[in-house]
Amino acid sequence: MTTQLEGDGVGVQDSGTDRLGVAWPSYPHEVLGVVLSVRQSQLCVLLWRRRLSPQRGRWALPGGGLSADERLRGAITRHLAVKVDVHEIAHLEQLATHSAVDRDPRGRVLATAYLGLVPSDADSEPPPDTTWQPVDDLPQTAFDHRFFIDAAVERLRAKLSYTNVGFALAPQEFTIAELRDLVSAALGYQVSPTNLTRVMTRRQMIEPTGATSAPGRAGGRPAAVYRFARRELTITDPFAVLKPPR
Repeated sequence: MTTQLEGDGVGVQDSGTDRLGVAWPSYPHEVLGVVLSVRQSQLCVLLWRRRLSPQRGRWALPGGGLSADERLRGAITRHLAVKVDVHEIAHLEQLATHSAVDRDPRGRVLATAYLGLVPSDADSEPPPDTTWQPVDDLPQTAFDHRFFIDAAVERLRAKLSYTNVGFALAPQEFTIAELRDLVSAALGYQVSPTNLTRVMTRRQMIEPTGATSAPGRAGGRPAAVYRFARRELTITDPFAVLKPPR
């Protein structure tokens, strides 16, 4: 028998036995999406405000339960597409599983979170109760969701050092100045455009398109337009570490 937890779509299953007749507990399992994107020059996470108890009014990560024939990745993809209208995720990876006995006051619920990245120019239209919140100024979050968010931000910032994961935050084409602003927002500190260009071109992460941007209001020389050479996750330097300026 399955008992539904109101508002989250998580089913609580009764215990069962294995082939040897030994009893084993069965717990509900939910998936959560930590969806990050650079919005208005800030690294933001997609959150929705809970309308029901427990923790009514707090901000939560989108997600929900698994169908009986569904795998974790399929479940989070479905929840993000249906509940918050996020269809433009450029990168998705499993982040962490939390199994604290008391993480949900309604009963024991296991939770597996996925890190999702959305390009800054993606025109997503979340529902009225869902919005992008700056990761450095989060509202009061529900359950243990804050720890998932912290882990996702740490994972992203680490991978910016040794992979080309920036492709998942950037538009298809961009200038170095635009890329510098995106990477700076994601890292939480300003990076040098000269160093950024040197590192990314040396690792063959970005390449010129041959086009130039239109001059700004102040005039000046048009900027070269670049793109990521690959738009799938690739390790570019396994020993690289980006450090903030002292």
